[in-house]
Amino acid sequence: KHPPEKRLLIFMTGAAMELISPLSLPPPVIPSLLLSCRLKALISTGGRNVQAACDWLFSHVDDPFLDDSLPREYVLYLRPSGPLLHQLTHFWQQSRVLCGKNKAHNIFPHITLCQFFMCPDSKVDALGEALQNTVAQWRGRFPNPIPLELYTCSNFIGLFVEEQVAEVLKNFASDFASEASLLQSLAVKSHKKQLHVTLAYHFQANHLASLEKLAKAVDVSQGCDWLAVLYSRDIRFANHETLRVMYPYTPQNEDELELVTGDFIFMSPMEQGSASEGWVYGTSMGTGLSGLLPENYVSRADECDTWVFHGHIYLTYDQVLLPMITSEVAVMLFQMLRANSQSRGPKRTLFVCRHGERMDVVFGKHWISQCFDAKGRYVRTNLNMPPSLPSRSGGFRDYDKDCPITVFGSTQARLIGEALLESHTVVDFVYCSPSLRCVQTAHNILRGLQQDGKMKIRVEPGLFEWTKWVSGNSLPTWIPVTDLAAANLSVDTTYR
Repeated sequence: KHPPEKRLLIFMTGAAMELISPLSLPPPVIPSLLLSCRLKALISTGGRNVQAACDWLFSHVDDPFLDDSLPREYVLYLRPSGPLLHQLTHFWQQSRVLCGKNKAHNIFPHITLCQFFMCPDSKVDALGEALQNTVAQWRGRFPNPIPLELYTCSNFIGLFVEEQVAEVLKNFASDFASEASLLQSLAVKSHKKQLHVTLAYHFQANHLASLEKLAKAVDVSQGCDWLAVLYSRDIRFANHETLRVMYPYTPQNEDELELVTGDFIFMSPMEQGSASEGWVYGTSMGTGLSGLLPENYVSRADECDTWVFHGHIYLTYDQVLLPMITSEVAVMLFQMLRANSQSRGPKRTLFVCRHGERMDVVFGKHWISQCFDAKGRYVRTNLNMPPSLPSRSGGFRDYDKDCPITVFGSTQARLIGEALLESHTVVDFVYCSPSLRCVQTAHNILRGLQQDGKMKIRVEPGLFEWTKWVSGNSLPTWIPVTDLAAANLSVDTTYR
């Protein structure tokens, strides 16, 4: 609503009182405007971290809708994990290769629990609380496993939830809707249709036999932990076509849009009146700006590519990942922006890296029973499992809360190290969480850097997320540093 340079000055310095006079706004307006924009930045990035929200704000300083308090659309899905997810992902990939894209490929495998509903930014906190409360009330009552039955017809293939269990799931969704209404008067409606996972939809008739053969290969009896997952999307573009930018483009005229590779463009057929042949009119997800762009610089994207992930809760055991979007976090963002603008000290580079692919994510939480015999000896049953594992003084059951990474996870980490080496990056120190997956990841990064054996990993217990992500009532039992070294992992046994 106001000149971009003045809006940017508000974000950078927080000198709100000095700007009241030139902006002609009464004192209470600017603080509320700041809070609104900060919450929008956090929620538009899924509350991942302050830096992501900070980057979003900087890229949207010219967005004409930045100050508008438009609510976002939210949806609650049930998503599979573990071996069943692996099979469904394989089906998705194979069906796309063999028969081309159909409408099912627009969204990942899921069961719809609630229809899309509106939630203003100020109430997202309560939405996460409502989901946590509902799951807490349902502990021990949630059906596991969920029986699925294959159904096919001329233009649809799906896995349907057995009717009696489907009613239980609908009751869960109804309780979530009631909890959301009770906390913040949110109008949430549970899904009324038959519950199912869509495998293929709106495909050519001659592809039915191939798709049906692939679908029958999906073993629905495979282990699966189901997650209740919240997603949101920008309500302004709910009915737009989503395009992905393939090549960068620098505008030649004022009415053209700058393109950055990997960005998404929202395009509505209703807005194409001003576009000539070979051009389209669209809005950038990355900047919020609109304009004309060359049609051959973009390709069609999946509908869910631009959805924002707001966290999940495992329904079959205690594990929660729900970022909290609070005003305190918004204040933290504001302080970081101000600190960034005032920093003038010498630079110190810090690389922060997550661990590689986890065994329990790929093979499910029951991987231990598949890989250890009655005498506790490890036998890998899949080539993506590590050839050997370090022995543990407390027995192999300690892997339940301190799992290793897969062969692919080790490769991921080694490639990161190789990329750092190729870019001539010099690493002076390595600090690592005591969890085995992190130590293995750090070790393989050093392998890629050609520093394993030369540089030692400093195992720092303070880097583990002690208070947030541990399921159950007890903490993991870590492998002692001396045992990690004995397993040929490059750890510093003298570090305290």
